[in-house]
Amino acid sequence: MGHSQVDKRKTHEKIVEIASRRLREKGLDGVGVADLMKEAGLTVGGFYKHFSSRDELVAEAMQLAFGAWEEKVRSAGRAPAEIPLPEYAANYLSQTHRDDTSAGCPFAALTADIARGGDKGRSMATDQMKANLANMQARIKADDDADARRKAIIATCLMSGAVGLARIADDEAFSTEILETVKSFVTEFGTK
Repeated sequence: MGHSQVDKRKTHEKIVEIASRRLREKGLDGVGVADLMKEAGLTVGGFYKHFSSRDELVAEAMQLAFGAWEEKVRSAGRAPAEIPLPEYAANYLSQTHRDDTSAGCPFAALTADIARGGDKGRSMATDQMKANLANMQARIKADDDADARRKAIIATCLMSGAVGLARIADDEAFSTEILETVKSFVTEFGTK
């Protein structure tokens, strides 16, 4: 790959990374191309050298957001599947995750936006939800697969909803109570 192609790829990745963070911060409709390109240190006209449309950028940014946690875990030398449920719940339902929308779970930040979004985004989100549920199901202690799947769905929904509601609360103690209560409940699924 030539030098200019490497630079173009790096610039493309930079734009997608910025978009991924900003979408989780501000929502799917809260981020404009001009603002993203300015933050990347580029002109709006340069956008079309990288993407055919804003929708294409949003799709790539969402894909990056969906894979961010697993990439972070792998870069620390661990396999995501090795994270036991109590540790997973403690990290997900933490004040750090609550406070860092730009790097957090896209489902906790964008559920309503994705639901109102286009078919491509909803399809990507559906695929990711199925993968997340399979990963959660593997962490659950249960008598059979059907019970493990039921508990995985409950835990996943509770955790995503708890982070979203904890972000809404303007009372720190109440916000923390939401996170701690759900963490305690979900952790029980990992101990049978």
